[in-house]
Amino acid sequence: MSETTFYPLFFKPIYQYRLWGGRRLEHLLTEPLPEGPVGEAWILSDREDHSSVVSEGLFAGYTLTQLFTQYPESVMGKLAGDFDKFPLLLKFLDCKEVLSVQVHPSDDQVQYIPKGDTGKTEAWVVLETGDKALIYSGLKKGTDEADLRKALDEHKVADYLHSFTPKVGDGVFIRSGTVHTLTDVVVFEVQENSDTTYRLYDWDRVDAKTGKPRELDVDKAIACIDFSLTDIGPVKPRVVELKPDLREKLFDNEHFVLWRTQGNKEFTAGAQDEPRILVCIEGKGDIVSYGNKYAIKKGDVVLIPAEIDEVSIVPQGNINLIEIAIPEV
Repeated sequence: MSETTFYPLFFKPIYQYRLWGGRRLEHLLTEPLPEGPVGEAWILSDREDHSSVVSEGLFAGYTLTQLFTQYPESVMGKLAGDFDKFPLLLKFLDCKEVLSVQVHPSDDQVQYIPKGDTGKTEAWVVLETGDKALIYSGLKKGTDEADLRKALDEHKVADYLHSFTPKVGDGVFIRSGTVHTLTDVVVFEVQENSDTTYRLYDWDRVDAKTGKPRELDVDKAIACIDFSLTDIGPVKPRVVELKPDLREKLFDNEHFVLWRTQGNKEFTAGAQDEPRILVCIEGKGDIVSYGNKYAIKKGDVVLIPAEIDEVSIVPQGNINLIEIAIPEV
């Protein structure tokens, strides 16, 4: 193919107020933050209420929803027809304060999933940590429903949660059914395209915006917990390549595969007849596709449509780039 209609697609972030958020996404993104605590930037989203908008080029102003619907083969390639909507939701999170203790249902717990949504398996890559950084991931071994209900009554839920102090670069896999929360970190998050969350506990706080505590979903949360998911720590990256740059695989499951490439030498990204997503975590460079250059910098998210296959990444200095694939159904 010497010419192509599609090209690497960049998107505008969608900022979300969260009472636990802060201002640290200014370190990642050039789009000005709105006032108040910003907890999330949705950087690739195909949701009815929030669909990402292409920021430049021929398709500037198009939403991801429009592209997915109007050009399924060009965007999704061999995956076209496998999904009702783009299957992943990508975010940056600034967890200045602790999030609620929460859990997400699995895809087969249909009675706990609103119509049109899915279960929610997710994963994080830690980008920044503060002095009080902590990740709660899974229960402590031996914890059962009775323990949790008693802990809720006594406001001691944290006593039954496994936790660890994260480091920049850590990858954490949160399968659906895992009790989890995190605080004083900035993370990149990849997840199933779902917004279904059940709060088990919210640290007895009041939302300054409403003057009221946030609603809890104790019974639904407990029903969705997989009590075998305990003591979860950072994943051990698998080295795929050492030269010309370090390429590691962090996550590989039925919903997404994620690699991280770090270095200053040219490398390829993308794959034939399937979409890939690139997220620049550090540094800058150029994406080269069919002889055209597209500048990429820290905080950018780029969808490589299936139609254009592989691209070259030409770093300007060191770059840290995440690449995400969508497995076939």
